[in-house]
This record gives sequence, structure tokens and C-alpha cells, in this order.
Amino acid sequence: MKSTHPSATQPNIIWVVLEDISLDLAYNGTPAVKTPNLDRIASEGVSYSNAFATAAVCSTARSAIFTGMHATSIGAQHHRSHLSDNYTLPKDVRMVSEYMRDAGYVSLLMGPKQKTDFNFTPTVNAFDAQDGEVKYSGGAYTHAPIDTKILDKSAWKTYQKKYADKPFFTQINYSETHRTFIADPDDPINPKDVKLPSYYPDHEITRRDWALYLETVQTVDKKVGLLFDELEEAGVLDNSIVFIFGDHGRAMLRDKQWLYDGGLRVPLIVWGKGIPANQSNDTLVSLIDIMPTSMDLAGIKVPQYIEGKVMFGPHKETRDYVYAHKDRCDETDDRVRAVRDNQFKYIKNFYPEKPYTDFNAYKNLQYPVMALMNKLHAQGKLTPQQALFMADSRPPEELYDTVNDPDEVNNLATDPAYKTQLIRLRNQLSLWQTQTGDMGMVDEDPKEIQYWDDFFAKHYNQTMLERGLSPDISPDDYLIWWDKFLTELGK
Repeated sequence: MKSTHPSATQPNIIWVVLEDISLDLAYNGTPAVKTPNLDRIASEGVSYSNAFATAAVCSTARSAIFTGMHATSIGAQHHRSHLSDNYTLPKDVRMVSEYMRDAGYVSLLMGPKQKTDFNFTPTVNAFDAQDGEVKYSGGAYTHAPIDTKILDKSAWKTYQKKYADKPFFTQINYSETHRTFIADPDDPINPKDVKLPSYYPDHEITRRDWALYLETVQTVDKKVGLLFDELEEAGVLDNSIVFIFGDHGRAMLRDKQWLYDGGLRVPLIVWGKGIPANQSNDTLVSLIDIMPTSMDLAGIKVPQYIEGKVMFGPHKETRDYVYAHKDRCDETDDRVRAVRDNQFKYIKNFYPEKPYTDFNAYKNLQYPVMALMNKLHAQGKLTPQQALFMADSRPPEELYDTVNDPDEVNNLATDPAYKTQLIRLRNQLSLWQTQTGDMGMVDEDPKEIQYWDDFFAKHYNQTMLERGLSPDISPDDYLIWWDKFLTELGK
């Protein structure tokens, strides 16, 4: 079908955001998983193999993506911060939807879960049309069946009638891989066939949980395929450019909320009008680059303050490094920074006295492998690589050769042979923090910290009681519950 809007120069810009997903797709070589739709879209566009989030948790990562700025540069570094104080962005910093609107675009919020998870209050309505005009199935943490249409056709016709002379910018969000995972009855995955990172114990609980994650990835793949069918039927794809990317890495222990590649490295596909087909690109890309690239494609001049870079085209800027940070996540206070080039990653732990497994309600409520590792660690049954994450403290500095050690379990920071790399990346991180004015170096308001401590303590206790479990349950007894839970999920 032909495009229904008249602009031949301004393409529709579509962001398809997949929550909590790493490079666990068939076209990336992941065994067992089937992702034919994303594989096809990648073959018809450009797939980036070295794309990284700036944070490994949603509100912080999304605050960066939608502003083209590191969250540490705009005071949005703490997960779920500023929910009640009407904190706005620094002067002159604006969201991508505002720039698009000024350039004649209609900014739409679409998707099964319409997610505006920012650590600031937008100065204007972030999107022109959402619930009242363009409706979609699903809700907060629910998942529509595979055969449920994403697009409400009557609402889409209303949009086309009202905004027929305008191109659109939209975010379409899929939350499935955020957990709880979803079994795929059409293509079940045998837990014996999955490949686990070396930092996880090779145990049936781990394999079953990982297989369910991959089945959920398959579910998302099917929904993306349906979305493309519906957008094609609506007649908008021939004048659209689509960015498909994860907001951060997979919801697994040592991945989400941490600055290893499992928490930061995400799929990124660019597809559509004027985009070359069947190209795999291994240059370094940060997710804050998606905003200026989208603006450039729309013919909008990118302001100099934006920290993201244009990824391709005549205004392309290449990167030597990508940066990431971890600050408070839920009730867990922390401060970690990282810088990475194409091979080496440097991580600085500002609170090395803290354990990696500092209590976090989300992880203890959602991750069966957390209970498993607690049990095996107490029994002394973890491998040296697995036991690293259960240590009582962390090294002040970590350095990894991500090419030869993709699981990032061999810390080279004290190895004299890598002193040059250590110093180079240490200095680069310090320079970045200085140049960007890292606002995370200032302690958070104690009242905010106390609020989230109390909130998650109450949440954890209530949820465990709702499960019929004691908040002080032993790892052995918790694993019995997890075994039943995973069995039910897999049905």
C-alpha cells in the first residue's frame, strides 16, 4: 500500500522498544531460539552488534534515550527518582518528541504497554496522541495473546483523518521479557539445548528459567511480526524508518542493574526508507545516539549540547568509547561507572565494600537463580567464576577483555601486562565524568533514599506473604517454591 501522508521528505520515525533483552536472537547466533521476524527485518536493514545502553535499568536508560543525554548529565541517574517532586530537565534540554513536534511531526505513544518511565517530569505533554486516539491491547504488566491485534483500526482511522497531513514519530513498547516470562507452546525450547554464561551454575533451575526467557523472546518476535503486518496494511511502512532496540539487557542475575555486557549490550536494528539492506555493523553505538540520528533523518538540526552522536549518513560521528553508570536501583544504593571500547571494559566501584548481592527486593522476588546461587554458595559448590558474584566485597577497579572473555569473569585490573589499558580507560572515564558533570557524584537526598527503603521492604514482605512464604525463607525452601512456579509457567 502507498503511504497515507503526503510528505516525501520527512519519513515516519518508529521506535520499537523491547524491554530487558540482550543479543539472544537467532540472527546473532543464539542456539535454540527462533526469531524469524527479527531475523528477516535485520536482513532487510542494518543490525548493530555493539549497541549499548547507558544504564542497565529501565527508567534511567529511557531517560537517556529520550533526551540524547546520559542520565548522570541531567540528574536522572537514580532509578525511579523524582516521582513526587516535579523535577524537570535542565534548561534547554528537551525530549525527542518535542523536537519532532516542532518539525511538524505528530508524536504518538503506542504499544501493548504505553511506557513513559522517566526520572523527570516533561515540561510539556510528551506525546500528542495516546489512549484517546490510538489504542492498543494489554496493560501494565499483562501480555496480550499472540493473535490479538496491536493496532485498533478505528482509532488508527481517527488518527489518519485528524493528522493526515503530518508524518509521525512513535514509541511502540513491548514489555514481555521484563518478567514474568511466557512459555511459547508453539515452539517450546528444551532447557538442555540452551547455552548458559559461565557465571551461572549449570543446574536445571537455571536452564528452565533461561529457556523460558528465550521462549518469551520468541513471543516478542511474533508480536513484532504482527506489528509490521499491521503497519504495512495501514500503508505507512513505505515512508517509515524503524529502530528496533532493547532498553537494556536481559532480566537475569548479574545482567540487569549491572554494568557487564549482559546488562548493557542490546540488539539494535534500523530498517526502512533509505536504509541499506543486509548490513551488519560492529561499530560502537550508544542508545543515546538513536535520538540525534532520528532527528537527523527528519531533517532536524541536532543541538550541540546533545551527547548522542548521529550513527550514519552525511553527519555521521564515530565513537571510540561508550559509557555507563549504576546508581540507586530501587532500594539498593550504589555508585558504579564504566567505559568500554571495542575490546576492553573498565568498571570503577565507588563502594567496593558493598557486596554484588546487596539485598534487592526485585531480584529476590523475580530471580530463581538468586536462591539457587545462595544455596550453592553456602554449600561451596559454585565454580570460581560463579563465586565471584557472591563475594562480600568488590574490587575497586575491574578490567575485562570482552573479546577473549565475553562473560567478563577474568579481572585484569591487577595484571601488569594490562597496565596501559587500565590507565587509559581509567583516565577516559575520569575525563568523561568531568566533561559531562556527573551529577551522580552528589549523594541523593536521604529522604528519597528512606522512601524507597521503606517502599521495597513493605513490597517484599507483602509479596512473600501473598505467595504463602516467609520473608525469611531459607534458600532450600525458596527453591522448592521456584521449582513449582517454573513448572506452572512452562505449561
